[in-house]
Amino acid sequence: MEAIEHQIVLFLQNLIQTIGWAGIVLAMAIESACVPLPSEVTMPLAGWMLIQAKGLSVLHTFWAGWWGAVGCTIGSVFTYWVGAKGGRPFLEKYGKYFLVRAHDIEVADRWFSKYGEHTAFFSRLLPVVRTFISLPAGIARMNFIKFTVWSFVGSFIWCWALGWGGYVLGAHWERVRDLMRPFDIPIVIIVGVAGGVFIYRRLKTRRQESVTIGAKETE
Repeated sequence: MEAIEHQIVLFLQNLIQTIGWAGIVLAMAIESACVPLPSEVTMPLAGWMLIQAKGLSVLHTFWAGWWGAVGCTIGSVFTYWVGAKGGRPFLEKYGKYFLVRAHDIEVADRWFSKYGEHTAFFSRLLPVVRTFISLPAGIARMNFIKFTVWSFVGSFIWCWALGWGGYVLGAHWERVRDLMRPFDIPIVIIVGVAGGVFIYRRLKTRRQESVTIGAKETE
């Protein structure tokens, strides 16, 4: 895992040296398009290489927040529409083969309709979750304008904080990633457990339905 992350760091360093802030926009767009290119590496690097190393003031960290959020929003919008135009029709037609019923889609619709603004905002402040939240938001067809605005706001705060950390630590920017790393595993475990519970309940429901149908056929 460390070897992979080392290669990611080298890739990002070359990207930033070559095209500067455009590289940050590109990297954050990739991360928000469900590709695990960690912002905990991208944004601290930006704070160091594009601000602190150039002798710029701490106020320039707001540019890190801005350009990072622009990239996040681009990737999020792309993924949202992938979910809305492709993911939803796919689940409506083939979801039963993946233990997803029409009722589950309706529940997701109601959830994003009621809590979508909070979900879009706070998910941008969570490692791992922030990378993938746009897809279910698109599948549930959350209000697009609200999704875009709140995704940008949450992403700005996240990107600014990480960029500021990179600015403060300078060449030791990797400490930011070290501080964030302990949060990755608990979040992955929570998501994994939630997925396991969902699969267990769905399989249990199917077995009960099969038993009920079989009982009716023998009557």
